[in-house]
Amino acid sequence: MHILKWLIIVLALLEGGWLLFDGTRAFVVGDYLTPSTGTRAGQLGPWSRIVSTLGFDPRGTYIKSLHVILGLAWLVSLICFVMRLSAGWWMLLFCAVGSLWYLPIGTVVSIIQIVLLVLSQYRSLP
Repeated sequence: MHILKWLIIVLALLEGGWLLFDGTRAFVVGDYLTPSTGTRAGQLGPWSRIVSTLGFDPRGTYIKSLHVILGLAWLVSLICFVMRLSAGWWMLLFCAVGSLWYLPIGTVVSIIQIVLLVLSQYRSLP
């Protein structure tokens, strides 16, 4: 497997794993992982402003569920991609596009994923 595919795998595992971990943690502990000290102590990332603007409570059950479901979708998509199922590439692309709202890190990782996925498809052409 060439370097592009390894990068896709690592980034998908990180983003999906984080969303699943943080969403599950929010259900179990009651809140997402936030800085405990400094000027941003207890504050969520910029993604929470997007969610609030859309009328959702960033700390509400709906958004916690979104984190868990999107994290699981990333990991299932990754398994399909690694198993070389034809839908795996599309599933990862869908997850990357669906994670663009997760500012700042999720957005950056998703953009990188989209570029890598397109490049991997381009490189596999005859």
